[in-house]
Amino acid sequence: MPSTSPRTLGPELVLAGRIGKNVDVLVVALSTSEDGLELVVTDDIPDAVASELLDAFEAVGATGKADELTRIPAPAAVAVASVVAVGLGKSADIDTERIRRSAGTAARSLSGTATAATTLSALDLGAAAEGFFLGAYTFTEFKSALSAPGPDAGPLGRVELLVSNVRAREPKAELARSIAVAESVAIARDFVNTPPSHLYPEEFAARAKELGTAAGLSVQILDDKALEKGGYGGIHGVGKGSSRLPRLVRLTHSGGKRKSKKVALVGKGITFDTGGISIKPAAGMENMTSDMAGAAAVIATVILAAKVGLPLDVVATVPMAENMPSGTAQRPGDVLTQYGGITVEVINTDAEGRLVLADAMVRACEDDPDYLIDTATLTGAQVVALGNRTPGVMGTDEFRDRVAQISQSVGEGGWAMPLPGEIRRELDSKVADLANVTNGRAGGMLAAALFLKEFVAEGVEWAHIDVAGPAYNTGGPFGYIGKGGTGVPVRTMFAVLEDIVENG
Repeated sequence: MPSTSPRTLGPELVLAGRIGKNVDVLVVALSTSEDGLELVVTDDIPDAVASELLDAFEAVGATGKADELTRIPAPAAVAVASVVAVGLGKSADIDTERIRRSAGTAARSLSGTATAATTLSALDLGAAAEGFFLGAYTFTEFKSALSAPGPDAGPLGRVELLVSNVRAREPKAELARSIAVAESVAIARDFVNTPPSHLYPEEFAARAKELGTAAGLSVQILDDKALEKGGYGGIHGVGKGSSRLPRLVRLTHSGGKRKSKKVALVGKGITFDTGGISIKPAAGMENMTSDMAGAAAVIATVILAAKVGLPLDVVATVPMAENMPSGTAQRPGDVLTQYGGITVEVINTDAEGRLVLADAMVRACEDDPDYLIDTATLTGAQVVALGNRTPGVMGTDEFRDRVAQISQSVGEGGWAMPLPGEIRRELDSKVADLANVTNGRAGGMLAAALFLKEFVAEGVEWAHIDVAGPAYNTGGPFGYIGKGGTGVPVRTMFAVLEDIVENG
């Protein structure tokens, strides 16, 4: 059984003006330019030592290409056991995300290392910190002594981030922000990686309450009886097929200013999705443990807003349900009444995410927010359209483009997508106000967003982020992303909140 005690989410990150006495490995960066291979160094490394390092890396064939790792014994003048170089690629192409990914690549190679130091922080402190923290992330809660990593393969323990002035206010603030962001991404990853046997609606709600209360949020939980009585037809309809009944969680952060903007966050929390009566194929169904990644990201984001004290009102409304086939499950052809009164014909019970989101979005809009962001592992069509790493962003034009641009700037790569009117007409139902799917496969991601648009109150700036692929990595590790939950789009949503504070 997994431990119930709090766990360390990532390595200890500290500022350092010089390489410490107990450092095991020094991580440096190599890049390429017209002049050949280049080494990124700090003032703490003398020119002669830097030249010796560069010669040694060239001698073993290092090229400096992006994410290439090369390890050599440390020169006598550097008091560490070894030096690891991570490639940044062409020097002209180096940006914040490249540094973040390279730091993550380095961190993944340092399993079993007690303490490392790095010069990557000289290029971009925040990106290096996030990359090392998230690259070192592991989830071994359900491994027994038979398969758990031993001390020589455990996670990276401590990273000294080399900077020119450890006492300056700016690097301290930048590191504190980066640690807070990375910890919140790791919280979302932990939620997603916890199996549905242990994370079902009631338990998910309890864990969200525990974390939210600890962060100073006010928390409200509606159970299955309150949901049915309150008219939450979407959440109740999806969740009634399971013996583990649904919940709706509300977490509120108050910005403390009378005229602060109000942002509503909504995240899909399907703790496991069989497809219901419209059951999914067996192959790959185990990955549906990730169908609550939107909820995980929203919970982590509002907790982050509270931890850093954003002067902004943020309310997360999180529907949680398990979509199971049973004698009590909703059927294709059923009509349900969403919270707020819109009726929906359920053509496909595997299009359940939009049903629970719709209830939550109507409830969120009752708070009269200025902005609404919802996120979900909503459609396989997102993966078909944009692949496994690029979220689709839809919504009101101006806010959609703003969210997509910010997503790209933080390295999560959101891409703006349209909402065509001709697809909306295909959601008309012969017996209800709406059908939950169209009759064809074309534009499935857009159709889902058009369905959700019907539940956004007039005058609210809205963005929908479909992360069906990006929220859960089923392939090999890359950069600061391992297998399993990624934490996307926590960094996007938090950066949007910061941008709203700054620019309204």
